[in-house]
Amino acid sequence: MERFTISIDQDLAREFDALMRAKGYRNRSEAVRDMLRNELENFRLAAGAAPECVGVLSYVYNHHERSIAQKVIGHAHAEHDLVVSTMHAHLDHDNCIETMILRGPTARTQRFAETLIAEPGVRHGKLNLIPVKSGRDAKHRHVHSRPIT
Repeated sequence: MERFTISIDQDLAREFDALMRAKGYRNRSEAVRDMLRNELENFRLAAGAAPECVGVLSYVYNHHERSIAQKVIGHAHAEHDLVVSTMHAHLDHDNCIETMILRGPTARTQRFAETLIAEPGVRHGKLNLIPVKSGRDAKHRHVHSRPIT
């Protein structure tokens, strides 16, 4: 573990401490580490320096609208190698929420999510990406995806 020291003015330190407590961090180091990881992930994604990712895509849709359920399933089947898992829940008599766990090339994962979210009838779509290094271990036949930060 490497240590470093930063200096910030008192007002900013108080605000940071309040934010840290509100989010449940026990100390400044944990909070700063998470903030740095988040910024590094965002930087890698924006710079195209994260060729592989895992992602969580969540969206809500009204299952009565123009065969939207079949369209969503069609998109998932077309990209079956990206979709690791899907969870479906009913919010009320009309609306459903689904969450997909995705793994694969970042650009392709983003395009898939954008295409699905853009379907008429899909609302509140959100994609969360985590850059990873993926590969096969000599001992295992399955893919390992290790977060970069």
